Amino acid sequence: MRLAYAASPNLILFASFIAQDLTTMTNSFFPPIRTLMGPGPSDVSPRVLGALGRPTIGHLDPLFVTLMDEIKGLLQYVFQTENALTLPVSAPGSAGMEACFVNLVSPGDTVIVCQNGVFGGRMKENVERCAATAIMVQDEWGQPVDPEKVREAFKSNPKASLLAFVHAETSTGTRSDAETLCAIARENGALSIVDTVTSLGGIELKVDDWGADAVYSGSQKCLSCVPGISPVTFSPRAVERIQNRTHKVQSWFLDMQLVMGYWGGDSKRAYHHTAPVNDLYALHESLVMLQEEGLESAFQRHRRNHEALVAGLEAMGLAMAVSPEWRLPQLNSVLIPEGIDDASVRSSLLNDFNLEIGAGLGALAGRTWRIGLMGYASNTANVIACLSALEAVLAGQGYSLPTGAGIDAARQQLAA
Repeated sequence: MRLAYAASPNLILFASFIAQDLTTMTNSFFPPIRTLMGPGPSDVSPRVLGALGRPTIGHLDPLFVTLMDEIKGLLQYVFQTENALTLPVSAPGSAGMEACFVNLVSPGDTVIVCQNGVFGGRMKENVERCAATAIMVQDEWGQPVDPEKVREAFKSNPKASLLAFVHAETSTGTRSDAETLCAIARENGALSIVDTVTSLGGIELKVDDWGADAVYSGSQKCLSCVPGISPVTFSPRAVERIQNRTHKVQSWFLDMQLVMGYWGGDSKRAYHHTAPVNDLYALHESLVMLQEEGLESAFQRHRRNHEALVAGLEAMGLAMAVSPEWRLPQLNSVLIPEGIDDASVRSSLLNDFNLEIGAGLGALAGRTWRIGLMGYASNTANVIACLSALEAVLAGQGYSLPTGAGIDAARQQLAA
């Protein structure tokens, strides 16, 4: 052991840091321990946090290149794809979204964009910033994208070359039929861009089987990793479109032809940017954990805890905002009862119980709460703790509800 320390000065520094009196670190930031049950980020496993703190190595170190290959293979497993162009963008899900649009959309293109929540609107913004035309297919917030409206949009706009939609709309807790929508795009000779930020790892997603062409996600939701990484995957059809572009991609950083020089499968990697090495350790660990559990088991866990939470909420007299067949098990949208102060409830949950839930967005602001059961946070203890805390806070605001009914209903559901 003495020899190991003598050869590793970093270990000596680390040991001295641990030994010092933490109370003297007046300028350091020490966050409280929260239970994150909002729309993201979700709770991060201690295994993932442990991976984050491993020694940093260079982003071109041969060992790190090996890790990059492993991450690519694990992402292919989670996306259920064999796409060669599968990688983690070194930025959050919004950058993954932009990467898909700037690489596939050129000036003058026509893109059909589906909107049934906030994030369809962001897709429209991306299309317009690419100097293309967005044909909007609008559906009520809390309802899935209507495939018939999409078919009609293609009939009315035969030059449309892309279809963009959100698989799991984070702002409403609603799932759309991605398989059908991708099929409609292909029937019309168009490529599909699919937002799976909230769905990846939480519900079924089969990129290859469904024929999705450009798919992006985020690390901080059902993957239970730290925020700041956006997994993406592009089909061979999408890669062909990228390679045949006549205009430069408007973003240098997100140009997939440049990024692939670094993330490509060849043994020699071309420098593109300094990858977030420690964040990628964390992503790798979260993907390993998901592979160990198995996708189907993860989906079943999310479904089981969702059903228990819903049983408890309904026993408390609360109603869900989305019909059962389109609800996301990982993101539960709950209608706020009449006379209850939205912000006050969330503030009490945070300050008194260290429990975070989300507010409604856009058209649902002030009308719904969004309760996440994502990844590591999707467990029985969180379901019971959330119901207990919510009961106490609602009772404190004068909301009449049967004491303990929510927890009893959840436990019965879990035992079924």
